[in-house]
Amino acid sequence: MGSVSLKIGDGTARFKRATLCSSAVNLLMLFSVLTTNLFALYAFTSSKSHPFHQTHKNISLISEQVSLILREIDSSQKKLVQMEKQLLGYESIDLSRPNIANELKIFLQRHQLPLGKDSRTGITELVASVGHSCEKSVDLLSEYMSYKVNGLCPDDWSLGQKLILRGCEPLPRRRCFAKVIPKMGFLSFPVSLWHNVSDKVLSWSGIGCKSLACVNGKKLSKDCVGCFDLGNWNENQRYVKARGKNDFLINDVLNLGSGGIRIGFDLGGGSGTFAARMAERNVTVVTATLNIDAPYSEFIAARGLFPLYLSLDHRFPFHDNVFDIVHTGSALDVGGRPEKLEFLMFDIDRILRAGGLFWLDNFSCASDEKKNALTRLIERFGYKKLKWVVGEKINGGEKPEVYLSAVLQKPVRV
Repeated sequence: MGSVSLKIGDGTARFKRATLCSSAVNLLMLFSVLTTNLFALYAFTSSKSHPFHQTHKNISLISEQVSLILREIDSSQKKLVQMEKQLLGYESIDLSRPNIANELKIFLQRHQLPLGKDSRTGITELVASVGHSCEKSVDLLSEYMSYKVNGLCPDDWSLGQKLILRGCEPLPRRRCFAKVIPKMGFLSFPVSLWHNVSDKVLSWSGIGCKSLACVNGKKLSKDCVGCFDLGNWNENQRYVKARGKNDFLINDVLNLGSGGIRIGFDLGGGSGTFAARMAERNVTVVTATLNIDAPYSEFIAARGLFPLYLSLDHRFPFHDNVFDIVHTGSALDVGGRPEKLEFLMFDIDRILRAGGLFWLDNFSCASDEKKNALTRLIERFGYKKLKWVVGEKINGGEKPEVYLSAVLQKPVRV
């Protein structure tokens, strides 16, 4: 499972700039009022010493100055509206640049609501959804949107994934037909859960390996070592036989949920084995994945499971409090950036219902500082620790590594 770096600042830039804009408007309005009053005072005092020939001249001068001020206010208001659009990312992509694909212009074109302003939301037009960081990769985005309308899409899913990994998420929709690979030889569910598929039913475009044997020979991640070989003991015994004290058995975890585990979400789920074990127990699990160095999404789907193609920097496309269990392992590692981990943890907490379980499965703690930082963050959420194990194990190297495994229960907050 890949991870995307997305620079979003300290979250206060918009409000600081908006405050500056508001202050500028207030100062401008104050200046216009003072100026108008001064001119009025000048006209009044001048009319006493020159009651006849100065009055008309002063009124004309005041009228000109007031008109100038009104024009300045109108111009400032237009500039503020434009600044607000830029702050919101409303017009972040400059479509006037050369070599911009016409399809991108059409997709991003705003559409007025047929009945005018919506009374509930206040919006007057529909705006296409596209990641704000796409502006930083507009050349790649334009290449992605260069295709023949109603024709076959270019074989460029790896280009789309590159954009996602640069924060350009969601991608714009396209009006072309994706490449079709014949899906032959699939078995019915649940036999499909533990049946290795043929290399021919998977797309290898944009991937260094061209076979499952190749990807199984690589350490794709801490959660996926040989995970595409479903006949491998390490894979087909996961969650049912423990290899160490950090490995929790799936039945033990489900019993902690008091029979209320029905749907779940798996972050960085490898080839979908956690979802497969849950499916055997009538629990539906959605697996978030990207095709980083291997065809994860297609392989998970071939097992009869539900892959969700998105990065961990994408806000999870689910409503609040909907999942009974959220499972993750090394996917929680966001490169040592505490604010990124906080954003991720708060989104996990958002989609997990009260009383639901958060299963942290063999999270690698490279240092005591990293472990303590994660522990402090978890304690801020007030979760009940149902299981908590810190242990060492040798994971392919000579030096043992420290891992944290935990099952936590989300509290009821009022």
